[in-house]
Amino acid sequence: MQGVWYLYLIECRNGHYYAGITNDLNARYAAHLSGKGARYTRANPPIRLMGSRSFPDRASATRAESQLKQLPRSRKLAFLLES
Repeated sequence: MQGVWYLYLIECRNGHYYAGITNDLNARYAAHLSGKGARYTRANPPIRLMGSRSFPDRASATRAESQLKQLPRSRKLAFLLES
């Protein structure tokens, strides 16, 4: 049985956004906060979790992440809130 996957968006200290996917949002965000997450968030620590969106499987979350990363900054948060 597959679990739920999340696409999430973090605002970093340098003002940029970081997007990623995970099947455990709380643990992944905690890893970013502790400096054990992605290389990008180790160099640019997170300020806050902007939002997330759930998907039924990893493949659909990965496709959504790719779409999100191609959007202009002004549309990224709205993309997460779409159903």
